[in-house]
Amino acid sequence: MIRSDSSPLRVGLVTCARLPRLDDDTRQVIEPLNARGIAAVPVVWDDPAVQWTTFDLAIVRCCWDYVGRHAEFLSWASSVPRLANPADVLAWNTDKRYLLDLADAGVPIVPTTWVDPDQAWTPPRNGDWVIKPAISIASLDTGRYRLADPGERRLAVAHVRGLRAEGRTAMIQPYLEGVDYDGETSLVYFAGAFSHAVRKAPVLDGPDVGLDRRFLPQGGLDLRARYPSRAHLALAERALAVVPGGSDRLLYARIDMVPGPLGEPMLMELELTEPQLYFGLIPETAERFASAAAAWTRAAQRHEPTQ
Repeated sequence: MIRSDSSPLRVGLVTCARLPRLDDDTRQVIEPLNARGIAAVPVVWDDPAVQWTTFDLAIVRCCWDYVGRHAEFLSWASSVPRLANPADVLAWNTDKRYLLDLADAGVPIVPTTWVDPDQAWTPPRNGDWVIKPAISIASLDTGRYRLADPGERRLAVAHVRGLRAEGRTAMIQPYLEGVDYDGETSLVYFAGAFSHAVRKAPVLDGPDVGLDRRFLPQGGLDLRARYPSRAHLALAERALAVVPGGSDRLLYARIDMVPGPLGEPMLMELELTEPQLYFGLIPETAERFASAAAAWTRAAQRHEPTQ
C-alpha cells in the first residue's frame, strides 16, 4: 500500500452484514484507536467492494455469520494481506477439533466424544450431556440433555442425527456440575499479555430450542468481572502454547474454562477468531486493546514491502 507520511494508519474492524456498524462492545475501541493515530472503521468481511490492501491491518471482530459459510470465510481470510488474528490460526480455531491438539499436548479439556457425519451414536444410559456441532459459536445449535429421561434421550438422539444429516460433526460432552455454582471463567489476553477475566453464568438448562445468542447484547449472557486464580492463569498459558506458529502471533485471545470434577479448571474453548472481549463490562480494557492494536498496526505497516 502506498501512503503519504501524513496519512493516518487505517484499521478495519471486521464485522458482518447484520452488524455493519459493529456491536456495541467493539465500537468502544474506535475512539481509543483514533486517539492513538489510528483511523478505525467498521468493514463487512464479505462486501465485494472492500479493498483490503487499503488497510494497514484488518482485525476480525463481529463476523458472526460465518458458521454456515465456513469455507467461504476461510477463503476470505486467506485473501486479506494483513489480518489479526492470522488466517491459518482462524482455519485451525474455527473447527473445535483443535481441542484434539490441546489434549495431545496435555492440556486438560472437557472430555469429548466426536461423532462424524458417517458415524452412528449410541447415547449413554444416564447423566447430563451437552451436544453441539464442531463448527459453531455462542452455543448455537447446542443443548443439554438428561439422558435418564426418555423424552430428552429421544431429543438427544434426534439432535445428533440432525447434525449428521447436515454433514456436521457433533461433539458430546458431559455437563460438568461445577458450572452450575461457579459458572464459566473467560480469560482475555491482548498481544500475549493477560488483560482481564469474566465470569459467565450458566446458559444451558435444557435441550436445544433454536435460540440464537450471537446477536444479543453480550451474547445474552449474565457477566461479571472476575479475578482469575493461579490455576486459571497457568491453564491459559498452557493452552496458548499450543497455538500453531506460537501465541506471539495473536493480537487477542480468550480462554474459556469450567470447573472439573474436583474443582480444577478445565479448558472449554480457546477462542481466537471472533470472541466477545467484554470492553463494556470493564471499560479500561478498551484502552488496553487499543494500545496493543496500535502497536500491532504499526508493526504490520513497518513490515510492509515498498510498492
